[in-house]
Amino acid sequence: MNLRETIKNDIKEAMKAKDALKRDALRLLDSAMKQIEVDERKELSDADVIAIIAKQLKMRQDSMTQYKAAGRDDLYDQEAAEAAYFEAYMPKQLSDEELAEALKTIIAQVGATSVKDMGKIMAEAKNSIGASADGKRINECVKTLLG
Repeated sequence: MNLRETIKNDIKEAMKAKDALKRDALRLLDSAMKQIEVDERKELSDADVIAIIAKQLKMRQDSMTQYKAAGRDDLYDQEAAEAAYFEAYMPKQLSDEELAEALKTIIAQVGATSVKDMGKIMAEAKNSIGASADGKRINECVKTLLG
């Protein structure tokens, strides 16, 4: 069973359990996936689904920051709950140590010597690390390693 089917089954389970928040959050995710399928006229792979989930997570995290700053705890809590549901479908995130080791290998492969080589490093990191680490974390770790 692929990730898309798992999400559809989880929507059904949430409906049976009368868990409206989870049902609605997963429906938003399903809607985003359908939109990509229609727009790009393609069947989504698990990698495509993970990319969509990552984008939705980023949107939730940005909203959470704004709601917290505005003192809207009710909206913050809703976004946090949705983000938690989405995170369950993401691959396990690398620890800081694992990320640093992977990036040291990538830096050696591309022959990077300074922060000026960030583009090469980020491109290779996106290919090899994928969704196991957020782009912001990768960027900060590279700056630390090369700084």
